[in-house]
Amino acid sequence: MPSDATLPGAFGWILWYVGEVAFRWVPGFVISLAGGQPQDTTVPAAPPPTITQPVSVQDVIQFLQNNSVPGAYDQLYSDWNIFVVISLTLSLIFAAIVVYSVTRLFQLRQAEYKYFQAMAHSVAAQDLPKTRLRWNHILDEANSENPQNHRLAILEADIMLGELLDELGYRGETLADRMRQVPKLNFNTIDLAWEAHRARNRIAHEAGFEMSPYEVRRIIGLYDKVFREFGFIEE
Repeated sequence: MPSDATLPGAFGWILWYVGEVAFRWVPGFVISLAGGQPQDTTVPAAPPPTITQPVSVQDVIQFLQNNSVPGAYDQLYSDWNIFVVISLTLSLIFAAIVVYSVTRLFQLRQAEYKYFQAMAHSVAAQDLPKTRLRWNHILDEANSENPQNHRLAILEADIMLGELLDELGYRGETLADRMRQVPKLNFNTIDLAWEAHRARNRIAHEAGFEMSPYEVRRIIGLYDKVFREFGFIEE
């Protein structure tokens, strides 16, 4: 190898020696082992030219077209186009998967953040009071189309009235006994409470007594006014 060879020239010499080993020395060695005499039918190859000028893409393409097996370059070009199309398709699919995964991960992180923020606050501050839940249930029963639910709504509302009087400190064996102890000065809606309680007694003690849906809602409205006076069913 010449000592003044440039890098492209050195690379050419390496390729030339590899070709000599692969196509001349190795077959000759195998033939010698088999007992025959190798026949040198090849024309001595000249060393590859030294490349001293920059090589362009067009030069590489022209070289492949001129030195490859007929049709090999066209097949390579066709296969390369197929490879590019498949690669782009797979890249788009993987990119879509990555975008979806990142978006979903962000959504999960947001949900976790909201969850832990909610857990940091008192549960009682977010839940409705039990009395309000009971009152909502009574309203649902009063607005239903079943007469039996209307009776239950008034009976349950009257039980809540008894609990209110207990909290206000009035004592007695019956609800009527406790209501008689209430001064009107401290209980502005006591007359409404009496009217609602009498309707309850008729429902509880008079067989076959029925109220129209309008009357049921009116009686429930009386209880509502009583409870709101003392903040018993706060919003």
